[in-house]
Amino acid sequence: MLEHFLGGLAVVLQPLNLLLLTSAVFIGFIGGALPGISGVILVVILLPVTYGMEPTTAFMLLTAIYGATVFSGLITAILYRAPGTPEAVMTAFDGYPMTQQGQAGKALGIGVLSSAIGGLVGTVALIVFTPILASMALRFSSPEYFALAILGLTVVASLGGRLIYGLIGATLGLLIATVGIDPLTGTSRYTFDNLNLAEGVGLIPMIVGLFAISEVMKRALDQDSHQPLKKVRIKIFDLPILRQIGGTLTRSSLIGVITGILPGIGASTAAMVSYSEAVRWSKHPEKFGKGAPEGVAAPESANNAAAMGALVPLFALGIPGSGTTAVILGAFIMHGLQPGPMFMITSSDLIYAVFAGLFIVNFMILLFSKPFIALFTKLLNVPYSALGPLIVMCCIVGTYSVRNSMFDVWLMLGFGVLGYLLEKLKFPLVSIILGLVLGPIAESELRRTLSMSQGDLSILFTRPISATLLIVAFLLLAVAIVTPMVKRLRNRPAASSSSEQRSNP
Repeated sequence: MLEHFLGGLAVVLQPLNLLLLTSAVFIGFIGGALPGISGVILVVILLPVTYGMEPTTAFMLLTAIYGATVFSGLITAILYRAPGTPEAVMTAFDGYPMTQQGQAGKALGIGVLSSAIGGLVGTVALIVFTPILASMALRFSSPEYFALAILGLTVVASLGGRLIYGLIGATLGLLIATVGIDPLTGTSRYTFDNLNLAEGVGLIPMIVGLFAISEVMKRALDQDSHQPLKKVRIKIFDLPILRQIGGTLTRSSLIGVITGILPGIGASTAAMVSYSEAVRWSKHPEKFGKGAPEGVAAPESANNAAAMGALVPLFALGIPGSGTTAVILGAFIMHGLQPGPMFMITSSDLIYAVFAGLFIVNFMILLFSKPFIALFTKLLNVPYSALGPLIVMCCIVGTYSVRNSMFDVWLMLGFGVLGYLLEKLKFPLVSIILGLVLGPIAESELRRTLSMSQGDLSILFTRPISATLLIVAFLLLAVAIVTPMVKRLRNRPAASSSSEQRSNP
């Protein structure tokens, strides 16, 4: 294994390939930082460019863009609460409050370091444990996927605010997820005979609308004048902060790797699950959503680790682990290659060159992110009256480019208005996204489970992994419900005794 990796590293370190990787990283930076554009779009755009390339060079380029895009979504998520990619949605939850508190440089430094560490952990795991991780993924069937989705939905209990709002938001997301063509029967559901809804409500229009457009509306209607930050100093290696987030980085990177290798789950789900676990393990969960450094470190380390982990089922099983890896799978087929169990043997040189390239890309992120982010932070000096329309324009172009659909643009603007109104109620918008992301997984896998068991739900509790996941989900939700009740009961005697002391001086 080490010999193969060193051989791949020798290929990567060739001057032309290093130049290619550097170019890919900057392309990924730009595409990921612009709201509405994602790794999928960039890889699709560049597919024709790879037609005439040698396969090893082509896939080094595509995977490097993929890794860089997952990272750079944090830039606009932290600075403007406009996630550049779906993977960066959770990063905005604490990164943007840090910017509002004058700590944009600190948030960006944490994000860069966490992304690089998560990516390196994911890449090392990819290189060392590919056969083991692939065999673990094979143990998961429909009952386990359904149980994992239910566990992910319990994140609403840790998102801040009232639990009932989180549950309503998740339910709304689940309802929206049912719009479109039924994946198993092919019948239309809630499309109202509108062909634009046949493919369902797009994740990009919803995310961009709820987060970016609603924030532009909020800032435009704010009576207070916007005071831009004059200078943002990004400090990537801050020892006190590293000590504070060390446990979160370790835990979230492992969550990202494990989640990433499960086909169809994706880096966005990994970010949500890791954020939830960061809240649950924190001694001060009330700080999350208000600018907690762990709230930036958890999703960024997890989504980058998951992005690397998603390549495991692609190479070992021929099953894409995410939307972008599905496009990369198409690129493999286009080049006459078929990933699968024999791929590690027949194309080991190509695979280890890609692995070595991803390893180098994570160091390039550390090296080039600071000067690149400096260009974006200069936008903070632009008056919001000019910056707001620019953000809206980028959102419109990015959203339209996904499916070349003006309907998606109107949908995005509609979700922007909805997001603005819900924020007035202190509603956790992330819970809606959570329902939309996990809804299709939960529905399709539950129906497959029932088909496997001929309608017997007991299969969920007779399989050890699914039973464990469901029990953990139930316990976490129960704790979230019971804990506030216990606190209120404890506070009542204290409140009554203090009122008695005031009445009897």
